[in-house]
Amino acid sequence: MANKPAGAATPKDAADPASAGRIKQIRMVAGIIRKQNPRALPIVVLAGIGVLAVFVIVGIFTHLLAFLLPLGLASGLLVSMIIFGRYAQSAQYAAVEGQPGAAAAIMQSMRGGWTVTPAVSANRNMDVVHRAVGKPGVVLVGEGSPNRLGSLLAAEKKRVSRVAFDVPIYDLQVGNEEGQIPIRKLQRKMMRLPRNLKGPAVADLNFRLKALPQSLQAPKGPMPRTGRMPKPPRPRYR
Repeated sequence: MANKPAGAATPKDAADPASAGRIKQIRMVAGIIRKQNPRALPIVVLAGIGVLAVFVIVGIFTHLLAFLLPLGLASGLLVSMIIFGRYAQSAQYAAVEGQPGAAAAIMQSMRGGWTVTPAVSANRNMDVVHRAVGKPGVVLVGEGSPNRLGSLLAAEKKRVSRVAFDVPIYDLQVGNEEGQIPIRKLQRKMMRLPRNLKGPAVADLNFRLKALPQSLQAPKGPMPRTGRMPKPPRPRYR
């Protein structure tokens, strides 16, 4: 019988790092949820146990316990995972709400083939516009004061329209002021937008948007009197 090399790893050992990483991630998320809502984890556990109990009771009365017990275990685990995911999402929103760039963080975690470019436009007051490209078209999401975001979004929408021919462009404002969307509802709002483009059209739109020059805003106010434009170098003659 051939001896196994000392450095060789078994399939079980190779899978251990990934499993350990997932367990560590779940523990970290559970800690965040417990800190945000102490009642959340007991609700997750009790919901799973409740579903299992229903299957067990039905199995006893119908004499199908051997069949319904594994189904109850799987269903209870699924329900617990769904509720755990909901609480994790709520904890994520609570952690980023009110922080600069919160909308970009939420947009980058969305599913559905979105291409998110944070901070495509901004001003000195820390108002910022993020851009997302997907099957609905182009979505511009602004964070900041509603009194200043209107002009910032309009300027970015005009800039994007130069290359996004006949493509729907949506503009949204995130915040708690009147007319703005709370950060918790941003993902739901974007996912409910109509699907106007197909895969190749989305890829072509992303390619055209990459060709746009970066949007930079010059500081407002008069130029200093002492400011001078640099002179071009003089040509040399031989």
